[in-house]
Amino acid sequence: MDQIEARKLFPHIGKGIIYLNHAATGPFSQRVLDVMQEYFRTRSEDNIDDYPSFVQITEETKDLLATALNTDKGRIAFADNTTNGLNLLAQGLHWDAGDELILNDLEFPANIYPFMNLEKKGVKIVIVKSRDGIVSAEDIIEKFNSKTKLVSVSMVQFLTGYRIDLEKLGEACKAKGIILSVDAIQGLGALKLDVNKCNIDFVSCGTQKWMLGMQGLSFIYIDEKLQQKIDPVYVGWLGVNDGWDLLDYNLSLKDNAERFQPGSLNSAGIYALNASLKLFRDFGVDKVEEQVISNSRLLISELQKIGITPFLSEINHKYLSGIVSFKHAEAYSILEVLKNKKIELAVREGIVRISPHFYNNESDIGGLIDGLKILI
Repeated sequence: MDQIEARKLFPHIGKGIIYLNHAATGPFSQRVLDVMQEYFRTRSEDNIDDYPSFVQITEETKDLLATALNTDKGRIAFADNTTNGLNLLAQGLHWDAGDELILNDLEFPANIYPFMNLEKKGVKIVIVKSRDGIVSAEDIIEKFNSKTKLVSVSMVQFLTGYRIDLEKLGEACKAKGIILSVDAIQGLGALKLDVNKCNIDFVSCGTQKWMLGMQGLSFIYIDEKLQQKIDPVYVGWLGVNDGWDLLDYNLSLKDNAERFQPGSLNSAGIYALNASLKLFRDFGVDKVEEQVISNSRLLISELQKIGITPFLSEINHKYLSGIVSFKHAEAYSILEVLKNKKIELAVREGIVRISPHFYNNESDIGGLIDGLKILI
C-alpha cells in the first residue's frame, strides 16, 4: 500500500478537510468504519452473543500489539484509558516512606496524578524542570539517587513533540534497578517502540490518538519481572484461572498480564483497534514512521520560511515526532480562522500544535502554510 491508496481510506479527505490534529483525536479510517458496521450488524441482527469471535479478535489484536512492541502477547492487557493503566502500576507497587519517583514539568496530567496520589504514602515526587520545551534523558538521569524507585515519562512530549531517548534512559534505569514506565499515547501508531531494546518495564497507551482507534480503550505492557512485584488493585472473574468455572471461587490469578483484566472489555474498541493495526501493518510500520518524521521535517522547514520558529527547529531529527508546535500570542484566533477553512489543529497552553499522520502529504502541509501566511 502506498500513500495515495492510504488517503482513499480516510473519508474526511473527500470532505475537503485537512486534518492535522492526531495528537488530540485520530479520525476513523474506512477500514474501521467497515469493521464497526459489521460488528453492530451482527450484534443487532443474527449472532448477537458471538463471544468466541470476540475472543479470537482480542487474541489477534494482542498479537499485533506484541509484534509492534517486540514482546509476547502474554505481556499485554487491555484497560479503559491511559490514566487507569498507570494507576495499576502506581497503586499495585509496594512503596516505602522516602521512596522517590521522577516526573517532569511538561507531562500531560494523565502521567502525573496517578503518581502524585502516592505522596500520602510518604513517596517523594521529584519534578525535573524543562528547558525550551525539552526534558532529555540526561536531565532525568542526573536526578537518580539511591532512593529512586521509578521514572515515568512520555514517549513523546504532548506540547512540543520532543521524543525522548528511551534507549539511553532505559539503559540507565536498568543499571540502577529503577523501574521505567512510559506513557506512549503520543507516540505509538506514529512511531516504533521496542520495549526490550529500550529496557522498558511498563507501558500505558490509549488508542484514540495516533493509533486511530476509539476512546475508552487502552492497553498496558508489563515486564514479567515487574508483574511479580505488583498486586492487582482490582481483581475479577476474567483475571483468574478457570474463571469460567463460575461457582468455583478460586482466587488464583493468571500468570500473565491478563490478571489485570478483571472483567468485560471494550469489545467495540478492540475491533476498531484491530482494523487500525492491520492498516499500519499493510502500509508498513517502518514507512509509517518515515512518513511521519518526513512530514514534521517539511513542516518545520515551511514554518521557518514564513517567519515561525517551532520549538524543535534546531534539534537532531532523532528527537522529532509527529508533533510540531509554536507559541503565538494569537494562537486561539489562528485556530478559529483555520478551522473555518477546514484545516484542523489544536491549541494547548497558548501553543499552536500541529500533528500530521502518515497519510498527510505535502499538499496538506501546503494548505496549512497558505492559511497561516494570511494570519502571521
